[in-house]
Order: sequence, then structure tokens, then C-alpha cells
Amino acid sequence: MGIGFRELLIILVIALILFGAKKLRNVGSDLGAAVRGFKKAVNDGDDEASKQLNDMSSKDKDADFKERSEAKSDSKPAA
Repeated sequence: MGIGFRELLIILVIALILFGAKKLRNVGSDLGAAVRGFKKAVNDGDDEASKQLNDMSSKDKDADFKERSEAKSDSKPAA
């Protein structure tokens, strides 16, 4: 139930009549730049979130290893 070809064509013709060819071209390029900026921001946010998750999981592994090694050294009898 999306927009069909006829509906899209009618919308484009109305926009061309209202704004004119030059203004429509400027609006299109501005819209494209905004979409590129939005995609870049989303990707940067995803990368940052992944980096933080990886950092947290590696710190947890180090902490678990230290706790286990300390527990083993405490349980060994002194000779």
C-alpha cells in the first residue's frame, strides 16, 4: 500500500509547478545532503556503541580472570 508510480508522478509535477526547476533542484540537493548527514550520524553512533560494548566486555573478562587467579592463589596451602 505504498505510493505508486502515478501518485509519485503527480506529486513531482505539482512540486515542479509550485517551486520551479531551479528551486526544486536546490531543494533536492539540500535534502540529499541532510540524508547523508543523518546516515553518517547514525553510523557514528552505532560505531561508538559497539566500541563501548567491546570495551566493557573486555574489561569484564579481565576482571573475571583476576578474580579467578586471586581465588586460586588464596586457596593454595603455604609450603
